[in-house]
Amino acid sequence: MATTTVRIPEDKRDMLKIVASIEKRDMQMILSDLIDEYLERHKETLEILSNPQWVDTIQEGLRASERGETIRWRDKKSGKSS
Repeated sequence: MATTTVRIPEDKRDMLKIVASIEKRDMQMILSDLIDEYLERHKETLEILSNPQWVDTIQEGLRASERGETIRWRDKKSGKSS
């Protein structure tokens, strides 16, 4: 496992120490769990953004929205042009 230094405000560090003490857990494990939860919450977004076709579709929708237009999902999904 690699080592990474993270700077956090003292008050948050102190609260983490208290939680770790109460739970009888190492702060490293608590931080690792927090990172896992964060990544899990963003997993779907990362999957979408890793698909160039989806990114293009999202950008097209944003441009249409800026012009005051809408794109029907059914039309886009079926491959119909706007």
